[in-house]
Amino acid sequence: MRVIFKALKAHLPEIAILLVAIFLRVCLIEIKPAHFDEGINGWFADQMRATGYHKYDPTNYHGPLHFYAVFLAQTLFGRELWALRLPAILASILSILALLRFRDYFGQPTARFAALAMALSPAYVFYGRYSIHESWQVLFSILLLHAVLGLWQTGARKHLFLLAASITGMILTKETYVLHIGCLVLAVPVLLIWKFPSPPSPGWPLAKQDWSRDDFVTAFGVSAIVLVFFYSGTFLDFRAVSGLWETHAAWFKTGMEAGGHEKTAYDLVGPLNYYWLALMARCFEWPALLGVIAGLRFILPSDSRYRYVAIASAATLLAYSIVSYKTPWCIISMLWPFYLLLGAVIQEAVSKTHRRALWWLVVPLLAGSLYYCVRLNFFVFTDDSEPYVYVQTYEDINGLTKPVLEVAKSDPDGYQMEGAIMLDSYYPLPWIFGDFTRIGYFNKDHQPTLWNHDFIVIDSSQESEIEPKLSRAYLRIPFRLRSGQEPCTAYLAADKFEQVVGRKPDIMPTP
Repeated sequence: MRVIFKALKAHLPEIAILLVAIFLRVCLIEIKPAHFDEGINGWFADQMRATGYHKYDPTNYHGPLHFYAVFLAQTLFGRELWALRLPAILASILSILALLRFRDYFGQPTARFAALAMALSPAYVFYGRYSIHESWQVLFSILLLHAVLGLWQTGARKHLFLLAASITGMILTKETYVLHIGCLVLAVPVLLIWKFPSPPSPGWPLAKQDWSRDDFVTAFGVSAIVLVFFYSGTFLDFRAVSGLWETHAAWFKTGMEAGGHEKTAYDLVGPLNYYWLALMARCFEWPALLGVIAGLRFILPSDSRYRYVAIASAATLLAYSIVSYKTPWCIISMLWPFYLLLGAVIQEAVSKTHRRALWWLVVPLLAGSLYYCVRLNFFVFTDDSEPYVYVQTYEDINGLTKPVLEVAKSDPDGYQMEGAIMLDSYYPLPWIFGDFTRIGYFNKDHQPTLWNHDFIVIDSSQESEIEPKLSRAYLRIPFRLRSGQEPCTAYLAADKFEQVVGRKPDIMPTP
């Protein structure tokens, strides 16, 4: 028992970091309505119930892994918002654990600082509470760097298998794996060239490799099988495997044309854009922003491992700055290496006994991140003026979904209610109402022939056209779905929802 307590005491900082990270990512996880993309991801997982597998579409720009993870979570725990978000939450927490493992290469202070910065980061918490693919990409990117450094420093066989696993995970997650792997590869010749004007200290020559050719074949052979397994829909659709390479043409076209997600207000010269740096400054990602500056220290004679990380992370930031397509959640794919770089400079300062000055630097950085993190995730999570809030569903949607779901759960035949949704853009409603069997989705040119549904959703501009057609008494519920979309109106049948909503009907049937 004494040994256990001693071990726990030695790891109390790591335990505290993880507990804070878990609390920020799990607490009140359902206060934010399902995002547009979450609704689409949940809908894809729903289709697997009908088809038995995920049919990969190379123009979807995302690999199949997250859909299978969401499908598993919903199968185990039901159609709950927290279950939809559970896989991304786990990936986000595992990323912090993976950062803590960098103590093997950079020392415990650097690893702890990087993990704490990620635990408190507004971006990592905000998007770690979203059911999107990016948290998986972060996790596998961290593991990939861990594997590269492990092969470089020790050559151990386990790092070869970690290399294969992390590359496989990245390919299964998102097409941007090409960008991240490419930057790690290109950083090698840059590192070798830079040693001539500025020799590294220490140099860390490549260790003798302890793995064999058979190990290599096994690791990447299993990787190939796993890729085919998921991309072929568990071996049910082998034609979809070609999407592994076909997707890059579509992804490159979207990345260059932006598809409405360009941020031209931040353009510099030519293709360069400082949007990500502006986001770091605006959203209290100050540890990462200072880490960008700290990376310049490794131009001078320094540990070649840090220099390698500095080169690769700067290349990644530059690549994302050039790509026209910019959605704010992409920022989490590039922040974390800068935590390591700043942690290294902090560790170096500590070794030179500049402790007091260090506290004056570190505490405000992390306090700023924590302040904005709490404000963003628990108070202004649907405020369009916040840069991270992007195509977010408004809380107004609860005026429609809460009564409908409450009645459905309280009535044995509740999920047989009839609904008509007449919106040009209606996600996340298909996921929220995914258990209902009699909902139709229409547009302005294709309308129902009868108007006696249990609930109806329309653009508010259609009220004067639709209301005379209603053949039942209804409660009118105005709401906004998200920014950039016209106001909506929901009609809830009075005989079903009057008691739940607690008011009399607004619309009476035309005699």
